[in-house]
Amino acid sequence: MSRCENCIIRQFNSLRAMSKDELKKVSDTKVSKTYKKGDAIFEEGERLDGVFCVRDGVSKLSKLSSNGKDQIIKLATKGEILGQRSVIAEESANLSAVAIKDVDLCFIPKESILHTLNTNPNFAVEVLRHMANDLREADDVIVNMSQKTVKQRIAEAFIYLKNEFGEDENDFLKLSLSREDMSNVVGTATESTIRIISEFKKKGMIETSGKQVRIKDLVKLQNVVSGL
Repeated sequence: MSRCENCIIRQFNSLRAMSKDELKKVSDTKVSKTYKKGDAIFEEGERLDGVFCVRDGVSKLSKLSSNGKDQIIKLATKGEILGQRSVIAEESANLSAVAIKDVDLCFIPKESILHTLNTNPNFAVEVLRHMANDLREADDVIVNMSQKTVKQRIAEAFIYLKNEFGEDENDFLKLSLSREDMSNVVGTATESTIRIISEFKKKGMIETSGKQVRIKDLVKLQNVVSGL
């Protein structure tokens, strides 16, 4: 297990603003954890005793709506810090985090985070910057829900998966979401997602093999997103 001061992952998150001595102290207290696909990292409403730094893998951050349906707010990947807002605000977790690919992460006790927050202004600013970015992303989700059709949002989701996670040697998306997860990303019923994906296949935009998806015509998908 690499130590925090030598870990390249920290360059992607607020830990990059810590001094070498601070990182050494964090490294002495952190615990390495692995979660298999489908495992819950933490649940909405849970009190967190620390934050999670993602070393590898993908997890979904979601919120349960009043009708009992999950809304996926974000897909968290390498370099993300999970639970930061809840720990700093000393509130229960506002979201649930579940692995959708095997996830390796480091659990950092909250004492290390809060102590550095109180003694290192650069770290405090970096944390605020990342939390502001999370708020911007949440705003984008709200705007997408209110201004774009379900068809536009599904097309956009496929393009996001291609750009963010890439494709394998057979041009299939490296990260393929289940139809239910795709529905929870775009905020619609699973039946609607299945129907629209079938329509995209008939129009030659994508093809599927089991759960795998290959984008065949990126321009057509982009036209759907643009409302053309």
